[in-house]
Amino acid sequence: MEIDSVKVFVDVMKHGSFAAVARKREVDPSSISRSVANLEAELGFRLFQRTTRRLAPTAAADEYFTRVEGLINEFDLASEAALDLVSMPTGTLRVTACTSFGQRVLAPILPDLRSRYPDLTIDLQLVDHAVDIVEDKIDLAVRFGNQPEGNFIASRLVPRHFRVCASPAYLEKNGQLDDPHALEGRDCLLFSLPGYRSAWKFRRKGESVFSVPVAGHLLISHGATMTKCAVAGLGPALLPDWLCRAEIADGELVDLFPDYECTATDFDTSAWLVYPSRSYVPVKLRVFIDFLREKVEGSA
Repeated sequence: MEIDSVKVFVDVMKHGSFAAVARKREVDPSSISRSVANLEAELGFRLFQRTTRRLAPTAAADEYFTRVEGLINEFDLASEAALDLVSMPTGTLRVTACTSFGQRVLAPILPDLRSRYPDLTIDLQLVDHAVDIVEDKIDLAVRFGNQPEGNFIASRLVPRHFRVCASPAYLEKNGQLDDPHALEGRDCLLFSLPGYRSAWKFRRKGESVFSVPVAGHLLISHGATMTKCAVAGLGPALLPDWLCRAEIADGELVDLFPDYECTATDFDTSAWLVYPSRSYVPVKLRVFIDFLREKVEGSA
């Protein structure tokens, strides 16, 4: 019995159709159908009832899936563990992050990664929504905020800090802001996310947290674009460190309130490395996590 045929069957059970599995594997749907048919012939019983409208697993398929899914996972883990002992990191690592983090933080360090691990293939999925890391077979996700919950491992990468910034040209035209309360009445740049576009919070060591109402005529859903708009003089913006550090150093932006910590939601949040909970973490994932910690510390 071919292991790959059993893997195809497991994928079909998870995704519910031959076409979905074919798209994931980048093959023709007919090859998935043939693989399942061959497995049915070997097993001696039908796995799916097929109609033009739907694909339904049989009772035998449900029982078979329950027993073989864990075995297939263990088979894959055993292969990975054995390979790790005799080779440099290799294979494909699927990584997801938001587009701005990918552009500003991940892209600049990829040359060093390629030089260090030339046999490692990185499939970088940059999206601005949270993907299902199990369903989409993601090896590692970079997430921001409070510690993620769920049946996976969440390891803190770096603390997340924000700054309120504006361009020198904006300040010259509209006047300085010497205190966070001065933001009231200003036309601010706002993230078009719930909780980010009505008030910003501030705190200073030894003092209480306070909120400042904010408003503006430009709402933006993309972090790197927000930075560009702030540099262009369109208004004050609340930005994470990694999206404004270089611009502040170059004089393109001014950190308006360096004595304050600020946020739109919660203080003391972080960037997190999230990956599926499993009994064995392959070396390709371990070395990538170590590489990120080495390169990203102080940059996110």
